[in-house]
Amino acid sequence: MIYTSPHSNLSSVLGTSPEDIDTRKQGSDRILLMTIIILMMFGVLAVYSSIAFFAASNETSAFALVTRHIIKLGIAFFVMLIVSKINYHTLAKFSRIGMVVSLFLLVAVLIFGTEQFGAKRWLNLGGFSFQPSTVATVALLLHVSVLLSEKQEYIKDFKKSFLPIMVWVTLTCGLIGIEDFSSAGILMSICLIMMFIGRVSVFQLGSMITVAVLGGMLLLSQSTNRQDRIEQYVQQIKNIETQEFLTGSGYQAQQAHIAIAKGELLGVGIGKSTQRDFLPAPYNDFIFAIIAEEYGIAGAMALIVLFSLILIRGVVFIARKAEDTLGSLLAVGCTLTIVLYGFVNASVASGLLPVTGLPMPFVSYGGTSMMFAGLMVGIILNISKHNRDQGAFYYG
Repeated sequence: MIYTSPHSNLSSVLGTSPEDIDTRKQGSDRILLMTIIILMMFGVLAVYSSIAFFAASNETSAFALVTRHIIKLGIAFFVMLIVSKINYHTLAKFSRIGMVVSLFLLVAVLIFGTEQFGAKRWLNLGGFSFQPSTVATVALLLHVSVLLSEKQEYIKDFKKSFLPIMVWVTLTCGLIGIEDFSSAGILMSICLIMMFIGRVSVFQLGSMITVAVLGGMLLLSQSTNRQDRIEQYVQQIKNIETQEFLTGSGYQAQQAHIAIAKGELLGVGIGKSTQRDFLPAPYNDFIFAIIAEEYGIAGAMALIVLFSLILIRGVVFIARKAEDTLGSLLAVGCTLTIVLYGFVNASVASGLLPVTGLPMPFVSYGGTSMMFAGLMVGIILNISKHNRDQGAFYYG
């Protein structure tokens, strides 16, 4: 049973009240859908521009790779539409099964995973490769939302409420963090925000933050690659005016900065990027730098505005007006995941954060991460169908 407390401070945090809610099923959020479509179109142009050198190096055509990208976008869009038709309460019934399967996959990838770029993040099953961390992310967001909504009557109870939630969160984030520290950090942060909105005790959240910080330090200490990235980031800030060309761990970040600087205000023009020949994975991890080079600061800011619009629609208009606690928490979790991945990708390319290797949803060259991003948007769209005050901005 999904419990919705009339006294929950979820209403005060998100700015709504139970009497505001009209639970009649209506249309999905049209603005959110259009924003995702624009991001996808933006991504096709950016991938086509950035993948030419990679295609030539691997003796294939850029057109073939872009076609593959478009097909994956189509699959993600199809998944989004299908999930938007499934009531999110139905999905909630399978949250525990999803968590069990996800944990199994996370353990399996540590043992049988395919190593790429120094980390085992990919699992190959029957010729199909995917990242179990993406599966676990969606499963954990769903399960945490379910647990928080079910336990509202005794949400302050440490043993009945906080401890079970903490076990799922720390176990999942810990397994992800062994090979993908950045994704684990973002997922842990989002879960903490959801728990705060779900009225978990601030003191209990503080203890969980302490555990997360200690676990993060442990994971950092066990990886020389992560330590090098942090050290390079610090040196980059200290020597920001250096004109020396870097190698090793500082190479990627510096080439991204050069691309952004070349773009200036309006960019060098579509398809005219030169830094794509020097940046590793310009079609994925550093696609924002290529966009900034070709479209300038104006194009880069337009991309940031699109992700900001997703944040506003997902939190202010959908989560805030959801018919119950489960819908509010799930909309917040899925929205923050998509938006934070986009912001982190842009921040890495801009030098605001250390190199992480996270894709920009619906823009970077896609794989399973794009499909699960589509799944999360589908969940948000379904939640929006049960919102109040729907009118011109919603479709049936």
